[in-house]
Amino acid sequence: MLWRGGQALRRFSTGRVCFKNKLKVALIGQSLFGQEVYSHLCKEGHRVVGVFTVPDKDGKADPLALAAEKNGTPVFKFPRWRVKGKTIKEVAEAYRSVGAELNVLPFCTQFIPMDVIDGPKHGSIIYHPSILPRHRGASAINWTLIMGDKKAGFSVFWADDGLDTGPILLQRSCDVEPNDTVDALYNRFLFPEGIKAMVEAVQLIADGKAPRIPQTEEGATYEGIQKKENAKISWNQSAEALHNWIRGHDKVPGAWAEINGQVVTFYGSSLLNSSVPPGEPLEIKGAEKPGLVTKNGLVLFGNDGKALMVRNLQFEDGKMIPASQYFSSGEMSMVELTAEEVKVAETIKVIWAGILSNVPAIEDSTDFFKSGASSMDVARLVEEIRQKCGGLQLQNEDVYMATKFEDFIQKVVRKLRGEDQEAELVVDYVSKEINDMTVKMPYQCFINGQFTDAEDGQTYDTINPTDGSTICKVSYASLVDVDKAVAAAKDAFENGEWGRMNARDRGRLMYRLADLMEEKQEELATIEALDSGAVYTLALKTHIGMSVQTFRYFAGWCDKIQGSTIPINQARPNRNLTFTKKEPLGVCAIIIPWNYPLMMLAWKSAACLAAGNTLVLKPAQVTPLTALKFAELSVKAGFPKGVINIIPGSGGVVGQHLSEHPDIRKLGFTGSTLIGKQIMKSCAMSNLKKVSLELGGKSPLIIFSDCELDKAVRMGMGAVFFNKGENCIAAGRLFVEESIHDEFVTRVVEEIKKMKIGDPLDRSTDHGPQNHKAHLEKLLQYCEAGVKEGATLVYGGRQVQRPGFFMEPTVFTDVEDHMYLAKEESFGPIMVISKFQNGDVDGVLQRANNTEYGLASGVFTRDINKAMYVSEKLEAGTVFINTYNKTDVAAPFGGFKQSGFGKDLGMNMPYLSTAHHKKPASCFVQHLYVALKGISHMVVDLGFQGH
Repeated sequence: MLWRGGQALRRFSTGRVCFKNKLKVALIGQSLFGQEVYSHLCKEGHRVVGVFTVPDKDGKADPLALAAEKNGTPVFKFPRWRVKGKTIKEVAEAYRSVGAELNVLPFCTQFIPMDVIDGPKHGSIIYHPSILPRHRGASAINWTLIMGDKKAGFSVFWADDGLDTGPILLQRSCDVEPNDTVDALYNRFLFPEGIKAMVEAVQLIADGKAPRIPQTEEGATYEGIQKKENAKISWNQSAEALHNWIRGHDKVPGAWAEINGQVVTFYGSSLLNSSVPPGEPLEIKGAEKPGLVTKNGLVLFGNDGKALMVRNLQFEDGKMIPASQYFSSGEMSMVELTAEEVKVAETIKVIWAGILSNVPAIEDSTDFFKSGASSMDVARLVEEIRQKCGGLQLQNEDVYMATKFEDFIQKVVRKLRGEDQEAELVVDYVSKEINDMTVKMPYQCFINGQFTDAEDGQTYDTINPTDGSTICKVSYASLVDVDKAVAAAKDAFENGEWGRMNARDRGRLMYRLADLMEEKQEELATIEALDSGAVYTLALKTHIGMSVQTFRYFAGWCDKIQGSTIPINQARPNRNLTFTKKEPLGVCAIIIPWNYPLMMLAWKSAACLAAGNTLVLKPAQVTPLTALKFAELSVKAGFPKGVINIIPGSGGVVGQHLSEHPDIRKLGFTGSTLIGKQIMKSCAMSNLKKVSLELGGKSPLIIFSDCELDKAVRMGMGAVFFNKGENCIAAGRLFVEESIHDEFVTRVVEEIKKMKIGDPLDRSTDHGPQNHKAHLEKLLQYCEAGVKEGATLVYGGRQVQRPGFFMEPTVFTDVEDHMYLAKEESFGPIMVISKFQNGDVDGVLQRANNTEYGLASGVFTRDINKAMYVSEKLEAGTVFINTYNKTDVAAPFGGFKQSGFGKDLGMNMPYLSTAHHKKPASCFVQHLYVALKGISHMVVDLGFQGH
């Protein structure tokens, strides 16, 4: 929200923009924030004529001073501007010498005299981390959290005599999330948006458009920084109030309580929305109920029976530990260093000495923070160690938890030895030397970040359709395994790192996973060929290639999911506002088919993860191996445990239990219409979980006589035989205009005879085996039914006489509308052709739409008017015009009628919910329910010839 006295909004850009008006600016402030404002003002063309900042501390200049000095800008470092209320003459003269037209105070801790504030032509503006006048003072943002405000933000106001009561220039606000900290608010909003706002405010002044909106005294508070003795926790409060008190005092001065006669300060609070985990009781003075030391942290209880979790504890001597280690927090035992570790320790000592330049010598007892280091120095320490110690990765928290040099070196050594890391992922592979590589395939259930056998030890064989041999035995998940996987996903969503992760960091993990999939694309494509019979070259391009594209596409969406503000009627004197926010649903179940094992996983799980959900995925029983390999890559990418769970097994056991499970909030399914109906029923009867279904199809493809025949033959064959016909949008019935019918059939048969049927790993193979034996037998029965009904079998219809599950590409003609072939989906390499009369556009449309399915369709014609007319009349989620099988991650995909509902891909995010949010003074909150036929889209080849 931008409060600017009715002025129109201006889009801010960090890129260089040429404005007509520029100002001479004096910058009075400090810190990284001040440095960024300085850099952006210079970049936008304003002239910073002087920088006034604090003196060097312990021999180190402030970041603002460093940037200005490097740029040649005059820098003045005054410890104070006035004495006993009067301006220091030398300071005032130095200030006046720069000739500023405007003072900008981005982060100023000094008292600036009013003659300096009012001196320039345009006066002075100052940044304040609060939506004035709600909270005033240097700790305003802390009080935003302590008071439980639902909105935070900042103000840029015209500086007054230091009481934060000057007129407002502009304001911006953001939501306060339940577990936000001061750091989180600064990092997410106050810091980046504040820099932009300061620069924009300067330009508004330069353009003569800056408002001066008087502040009201009504509702204003002024709270100074808490003293340590005043930060003691009062326990007779709700869990939310306790949480607000702790997070509002986090880092300074720290909320505390007395435990075993010692003051213990609490850091890293979060509300506990799930069941309380088991733990060891800890008596806390004044608390009605003992805390619980659990594996995740210290659980505290409010007087309302609800709970919160504290992650870290700090003792009186300054030592900080994970709260989960309270009962084992004795002094860290010393480890003997190797020669290589001694070198690392010596390098780190040099780094410490460079940062703590005021310390004569770094001793074992030297305390990083007590020696004058700040939070900015933590970032420098971590990055300098990474640069100079072979890429050693530390977290800021590692510094806070080992502030003495001796303890810090011990922590570094343990990290070097891997002693403080979670157990490395153990994978019991099945390895095969094939396709000129060693293929390593996990075969166990993947639950809570670990591969594990099924609870009852059961396995089943997964078969290579090329020769009918067993690839390996795969764990056969039980109901207990499903419950474990759902519990892990629920815990990861409610209590784990995933639920607290910044959306951009979530996207970064997804990009990393996409990179790993691309890095392993040859191995993944080989596994896909082994397990599903996909031709290797097709698997490489489509099965794997589109999976990588899908994860990259949705990774980019992570930080771009937005809600909306809805205008509604106002009832004075109240002003009503309703707005929606898109939030993750929670635990989602995904059940995928066997025709595109990895790609179907990617289509559904990428959107699910981008939205912030956790997932339990059941791959098709006959094709589990790429999903399990994907699970391994997700660990390498850094996904927290429990976020992704893969449980192979039967649909009747695993799939059914997922659809009935009360802790699952959404189920996405791709498969047959019959099973989709059963899943929808189970989801409704259990807990009314949301469902999206991509089901069967009988997609019509209409080929008019005015088409480009060569292209129609080639594309028509692809529409049927692509991926061995195991394709949900395959053209289930071709309608060919009478005048070209016979030539079309002849040319199709000629092209089929050129197709090479064989080993999918052979790069010259066009057509591989059907996915599994039962499916092959079903296709042969389908052909028998067609012959019995009187359709003409022009070509194929038989099993290829060789090992494996190969079927000849097949062509039927003279198929009438009442026949089984005309109504039922084959899901195989069977071309079903019906003839229609020349010029009978409406008649063929009626026949094409005479189906309960509505997934895809197609039309071939050179007449663009006819193409558009037909595309509008076809009842299908996708209409292909002079092309076929052209899908893209940016285009929504899904069907109508008994082909299901819900969309995969594109901007549609099916794994989100719309949450209520309250706004003052009175608020009408609504959910928006939309009932539409669906979203259809057309894929058009614009290479028309003729009209």
